[in-house]
Amino acid sequence: MDVLNALVAFANFVLIPGTAYGAQLALGALGVTLIYGILRFSNFAHGDTMAFGTMFVILVTWGFQSAGISAGPVPTALLALPFGIAACALFLLATDKVVYKFYRRERVKPVVFVMVSLGVMFVMNGLVRLIIGPGDQRFADGERFIIAVRDFREMTGLREGLAIKTTQGITVITAVIVVALLFWFLNKTRTGKSMRAFSDNEDLALLSGINPERVVMYTWLIVAALATIAGTLYGLDKSFKPFTYFQLLLPIFAAAIVGGLGNPLGAIAGGFVIAFSEVLITYAYKKVFGYILPEALQPDGLAQLLSTDYKFAVSFVILIAVLLFKPTGLFKGQSV
Repeated sequence: MDVLNALVAFANFVLIPGTAYGAQLALGALGVTLIYGILRFSNFAHGDTMAFGTMFVILVTWGFQSAGISAGPVPTALLALPFGIAACALFLLATDKVVYKFYRRERVKPVVFVMVSLGVMFVMNGLVRLIIGPGDQRFADGERFIIAVRDFREMTGLREGLAIKTTQGITVITAVIVVALLFWFLNKTRTGKSMRAFSDNEDLALLSGINPERVVMYTWLIVAALATIAGTLYGLDKSFKPFTYFQLLLPIFAAAIVGGLGNPLGAIAGGFVIAFSEVLITYAYKKVFGYILPEALQPDGLAQLLSTDYKFAVSFVILIAVLLFKPTGLFKGQSV
């Protein structure tokens, strides 16, 4: 029985939150890897793109809530999601036309695009803080739990309770649907195949009659959808704070690079590698050890390898290790 309690505690604090966080990072890393693979630069504004799209979702959600519109047991933000995606897409397309298109026409080096994306990042970050404020914003409503701790204890008779939040369930289901749709689009549609051809060999794609501006437009539209969905799911699961999304840039890039920058499958795998690395290393194992070890061997402290304050340091160390020893990543993306 104590072993079961230990497994439940581990699932409650590691497996379930790690899976939800991994899905959020995977969606974010997919956006980064698409831009790198097709537009050929590292977009440092991606974290703030997530914040920008999520901000509009929150504003529309508040409007729905004040008008008495809800989605029942699921968060109202799901109804507002298309509006956030549309607003984010319009902003990205406008940014591309005003900023990136000039540098594309001049055929500048990728490092110039990186510096330009840093400027875009600061602009987006400033806009989000100006419009919605720098503080925490909570916008989740509906049923809070799929399974509550008390209900689980009553069903199983175990001392340890298991809780699965509605937002965690929605995150995983939404991520599966979005990834399936993305891969279907890239592999089965004419536009998706054009994007893949453009990514593999730009000159050959142009000779084949592929319109580069059309490819760029669809790339930004997909990135807007991925960023807004990832940002909204993260905000629902935790909370929305603009600076947090800026910090998310490190684990998202680490996920994309670990999996193989430019490889969509690698982005998904990298998201879960980074998420579980952060959660496993910063989790306090005292409760788990309390169930499975004799009293004499139980730790006095939290049995925590690193404080949660250092979770982004885990991403940084993994990122450096991959860049040093396997720069093409797990799935052999383009060398960084």
